[in-house]
Amino acid sequence: MTTEQSEQQTTHALPAGPQDSPTPLWDRRFGLYFTARAVSLLGDAMMPVAAALAVGALYGVTGVGLVLGAWTGTFVLLVLFGGVLSDRFGARRMMVGADLVRVATQGVLAVAFFTGRPPFWLLVAMAAVAGAAVAMFLPGVNGMVPHVARDPHRANATLKVADALAHLLGPALAGLLIVVTDAGTVYAIDAATFLVSALCLALLRLAPQAADSSQAKGSSLRRDLRRGWREFRARTWMWAVVLVWVVHGVLVFGPLVPLGSALIGDRLGPDAYGLAVSFLGAGTVLGGLLALRLRPGRPLAAGAGAMLLYGALPLAIALDARLPVLLAAHALAGAALAFWSVMWATSVQTHTPPEVLNRVSAYELAGSVSGISAGQLLAGPATALTSPHHFLLLSAATCVAASAALLAVPAIRGLRRAQGT
Repeated sequence: MTTEQSEQQTTHALPAGPQDSPTPLWDRRFGLYFTARAVSLLGDAMMPVAAALAVGALYGVTGVGLVLGAWTGTFVLLVLFGGVLSDRFGARRMMVGADLVRVATQGVLAVAFFTGRPPFWLLVAMAAVAGAAVAMFLPGVNGMVPHVARDPHRANATLKVADALAHLLGPALAGLLIVVTDAGTVYAIDAATFLVSALCLALLRLAPQAADSSQAKGSSLRRDLRRGWREFRARTWMWAVVLVWVVHGVLVFGPLVPLGSALIGDRLGPDAYGLAVSFLGAGTVLGGLLALRLRPGRPLAAGAGAMLLYGALPLAIALDARLPVLLAAHALAGAALAFWSVMWATSVQTHTPPEVLNRVSAYELAGSVSGISAGQLLAGPATALTSPHHFLLLSAATCVAASAALLAVPAIRGLRRAQGT
């Protein structure tokens, strides 16, 4: 049996209705899940600005990179186990537990900032614990969508719009709160958003067959990991994308926050950086809305073409562009990333067997985020070898090369939208 035939047999999208009668999306299950994600995403969107400004003011670019690197590094180390545990015990249960852990970590940091200057070891330790919690949480995010929504494509696009609105409002709010009050306020709000998310997920009830399929009984941890790896490796389009994304993470996504915040903040001030990240969120709204309307027959090819535009962001920062150009580049990059994200998430969800979706998502996340972790850790040392401007020029060139690489792989370029999605 060929890989393409195997993937067609594992596609689990629901049959489509008539074109003029789309499958209803909003019901109690999706409403609770949407609320949980939207609220916690708002808190998450505030964190990069808080880390860049609050941690950066105390410990510099290297400190920001190490704190972010501790978060992503712990995540990468543990996310595979998060995928296995989500398949075995249920994604909802793991997500509620992870939310409660993050209530504690963000609450501790809020108290630390309220009472004085947090020691660097505490910032790194709490980032590492939070990263471990996210490793238990994120594999279930992708796997839950087919269980709470009858139309995964529309659900993913709707969630991406919520993510975008969070990134539109969160960074500006974080910058304002840090100036007016204290970084502790941002961390306290983040802790509250995780509490709301945990409550909504705790109220969520899945259909019996969905709950049963998300648990793997009578199997060892090692066997579960190997099964997830076989499913991941069998899909050329999936591991090829992840390989490209590792490079993208090291040279683009990882260093962009510490280097970009430093360059924009030094030249235009911290408020300008918060505004720029908000424009990234505005672009993400547009990209999510566009993905709601468009269902290309070859989703990954369309998404790869869109990601070519992401290079405008590091290029504008590297060239010290004026504020209007800088904001436009952020908006364009946000739209491109949102469109790609919807195409990618829907492809993974509809071309993977439900009983291993959390594990496969974990392998995908581990590969994708590992590059970001390396990029964050290397951001500070890299500035000793070359200027931040030159590094970001390399980032812009990487965006072009990455899109070309994605389109050059037949399995990525030729992957078709699952029937009924």
